[in-house]
Amino acid sequence: MMFKIKIALLTVFLGYAINPKAQEVTSSFSLNEAIEFAMENAYVLHNTKQDIVIAQKKVWETISTGLPQVSGTANYNAFINLPVSLIPGEFFGGEPGTYIPVKFGQDFNSDFGFSVSQLIFDGSYIIGVGSVQLYVNLSKQRHEKTAIDIREAVTQAYYMVLVGMKYKETMNEDLENVKKLYNETKILYENGFREEQDVDQIKLLLRNSENEVLKAEREITISKVVLKYTMGFNLDTEIALTDNIEKFLEPLVATPEQLQFDFNRHIDYRLAMSNFQVSEKLLGVEKVTYLPKLSAFYNYTKSAYSNDANLFTSQTPWYPSSLVGLQLTLSIFNSGQKRSKVQQAQIEVEKAEVQRKLTEQTLQKDYLTAVAQMESALESFDNDRENRELAEKIRQKTKIKFDNGISTSTELSQIETQYINAYRALVTSTLQLLQADLNLKKATGNL
Repeated sequence: MMFKIKIALLTVFLGYAINPKAQEVTSSFSLNEAIEFAMENAYVLHNTKQDIVIAQKKVWETISTGLPQVSGTANYNAFINLPVSLIPGEFFGGEPGTYIPVKFGQDFNSDFGFSVSQLIFDGSYIIGVGSVQLYVNLSKQRHEKTAIDIREAVTQAYYMVLVGMKYKETMNEDLENVKKLYNETKILYENGFREEQDVDQIKLLLRNSENEVLKAEREITISKVVLKYTMGFNLDTEIALTDNIEKFLEPLVATPEQLQFDFNRHIDYRLAMSNFQVSEKLLGVEKVTYLPKLSAFYNYTKSAYSNDANLFTSQTPWYPSSLVGLQLTLSIFNSGQKRSKVQQAQIEVEKAEVQRKLTEQTLQKDYLTAVAQMESALESFDNDRENRELAEKIRQKTKIKFDNGISTSTELSQIETQYINAYRALVTSTLQLLQADLNLKKATGNL
């Protein structure tokens, strides 16, 4: 059961790649230290941090579009054939209806200049500047959601290692007890006080106990691989855990934490709200495109003309020209294109509002489900813990009976199997309880 859970989690955590720069300062981690390590070394978090930087750069990009823009141009032209114009012949004393070809201009010309423009009014710019901070907040919230997912993944993997270690510890104790029982039974058989079947039966128990220890070791190995992978820790380096399972179980069993539900604490709700606000801003941008756009400009140019290819001598005159003005742009008719864009933006707002309401319902459903799962997990844990204690008590009594020749080796074997199954059930319910606690914290925005 645990093996399947670990393989599934390994697949889920595939998105959290290992950072080869992960420092190998220590191989011992508490849960908090493991989470801190993951916060520094997960590639996916690095990328979401970069998304925040990109969004911040986007702020200045948007603002700068409304600031003065300066551009420069330079041209050099050499005519292979000068353009020809036809002049009526009577202009030069010729016959009416005839035309004389005339070339205007010189073989070479050049010009250079610069232009300055300044936006005076643009409704789209005003709304755009007011909304860019929303994109920054959206990037930060996505980063926060990713960090929450990684904390959850690391915590789950850490719990699995702890539970596996506890299971191995118990199975090792059981193995030592069975070894002792086997040696005692073998000596009794050699002295004629036991049958060979008793020795074989206990030997079978011994092999089963050895297999349980090996299975526990493999499960711990897999759990550690999952943990190191989610942390971004070097897979080739051994890792040790400094916390124990009781640290996390005892508070849950003694006094279950009462977590209050608040939409605004949950990252999914805040993301839905941000998406709704962005949609409203985009609608505003489309609406203001109906307004005119006003800008001012200044152009300055110098030009030179000559039949000599070298225009940059002191004898070549350069003729300046300059222009200053205002430009007003107003959309008069666009065949309904703008109206269509506004309608599309309005639909996007409605979709975002529906998504926000759906998120509210989903989060409330997740919270109520998490509360019910927590209650169920606590009940299952208490029952399985009591069953384990009863199974251990029965096992001890059966062993005493076997030592005194009252109970058979077959009965002892059955009781031993019953004890191991009871402990396996306790391991499963322990994981379920810890997972239920994680789900409840996530559902209330406390993870």
